[in-house]
Amino acid sequence: MDFYSMTDKAIEAELGGRIKSLRLRKDYTQQQLAEAVMLSLNSIKALEAGRGKLSTVIAVLRELGSLEHIDSFIPEITISPMQLANQQRRMRQRQRASGIRDKPPHDRDESEW
Repeated sequence: MDFYSMTDKAIEAELGGRIKSLRLRKDYTQQQLAEAVMLSLNSIKALEAGRGKLSTVIAVLRELGSLEHIDSFIPEITISPMQLANQQRRMRQRQRASGIRDKPPHDRDESEW
């Protein structure tokens, strides 16, 4: 499905419809689900109509045993191995220049040719 070609309202309706399908697959009525997540029936109806709150989505997914779908919805952002190596390399680079230090006169090798 190409969500970029859809309006925000259409995406909300699609997500609400998918949550409704999940509820029906798990054999819950709207009233049973509302009671299980301790929300009003109107909250469940609003969610399925695409007007729900994020907290309602989380509670419903938890009750329906589908919280793992959040990973598909918004995957965790991880750092790539290349980014990690570059970051570590930058941290190991010198932070300050110390300049060239002169050795004390007695430590110099003053051989004459």
